[in-house]
Amino acid sequence: MKTTTCVVIGAGYAGIHAVKEIRKLFKDQVNKHPLRLVLIDRNSFHLRKVLMFRPAVTNEEIRIPLTKLFPDGVDLVQANVSNINAAEKKLVYQNAAGTELEMNYDMLVVAAGSVIRQPDQEQGGIALTSLENAQRIRNVWLANLKQAVVENKPKERERLMRIAIAGAGISGMETAAELAYYARKDAERMGLDSQAIQIDLYNAHQRLFLDGPAKVGMKLEHLLQDIGINIMHEIRVIKEKDGVLWLSNGEKRPVGLCIWTLGLQPNPMLHTIGLPITSEGYAHVDASYRVAGMTSVYSIGDCARIVDPGNGHIDGKTCKEAIPQAARLAKIMLADLEGHRAPVHESYMRSFSIGLGPDKGLTWVNKWGLDIIVTGKLGWKIKKYTWDTASLLSK
Repeated sequence: MKTTTCVVIGAGYAGIHAVKEIRKLFKDQVNKHPLRLVLIDRNSFHLRKVLMFRPAVTNEEIRIPLTKLFPDGVDLVQANVSNINAAEKKLVYQNAAGTELEMNYDMLVVAAGSVIRQPDQEQGGIALTSLENAQRIRNVWLANLKQAVVENKPKERERLMRIAIAGAGISGMETAAELAYYARKDAERMGLDSQAIQIDLYNAHQRLFLDGPAKVGMKLEHLLQDIGINIMHEIRVIKEKDGVLWLSNGEKRPVGLCIWTLGLQPNPMLHTIGLPITSEGYAHVDASYRVAGMTSVYSIGDCARIVDPGNGHIDGKTCKEAIPQAARLAKIMLADLEGHRAPVHESYMRSFSIGLGPDKGLTWVNKWGLDIIVTGKLGWKIKKYTWDTASLLSK
């Protein structure tokens, strides 16, 4: 009996869950549908991207070797995919040594994810977009504190101990909250007054958390203020240059460290590998995650525009939505293989969990027309469970 080769591109949250769910579902079908499962990613590890702020404040390791997640039963290929030839069911890739190779597939899942938006280079500051930049943020902050210890000029010491977060989405709020705790711990360790640290969160909008009701945004604002974060609404950071922050309201403020947290955009590789994409740059898929015009090719996660056919809701770009997408995808693929009617996408319930520093968090769920808000340690536990589940770490 012919073995079906299924290739998954991308070891982000959607990709690793797709591998897990396809493997689990097809395991019971091995006699009918023998399966070879291949996971391709440019890295040899899964990056816990939602925790990018951690190495910026604590040097925490947020990479998980793919061999740990999938020690057997999955072929792991470290490579960059450069082209998909859907007519011949073949993809072209460059391996870690730069050699161009080809691979045939029977079924293909594109879960290339998203990339973090970056400011223009001339805007200065440091964008929280990579492990390298996270470490750079950490190094600059510690250097600022060392300078503050010996600085004789009060104004200059004040500047060195001021941090600006440009962008107040979930990543910006979580980064600010982690800094509110760990940056002050750093200052205490160096004999500085931890209360002299100023953390300013710049929000281009009228309120926080536009994905939910105003009362949740207000609750978040109070919780952030309680841990010493200054929130600046309707002000955008234009640039940082030579320790000065240029703002959209015409002000200039001294700053020691400017961190950009500007949200996500579709992976630009989608433009080059031959996938049909929307005007916004997302993979064009139907309600069963099938890529338009490409037989046996599917796409889920941040790189796809996924719409609920029942209510028109567009899925967000969070790991909590990628997980049920992956579970449904496995069923769709098996149904397509056997010629049965495949499931269609259904929206995940409206909910968000936001970390607010160690042992603090907020979880919002909208269910049965009610807004349920959980804060404090329980809110944090829910958030941590979400993070761990997303990276296949929960028991």
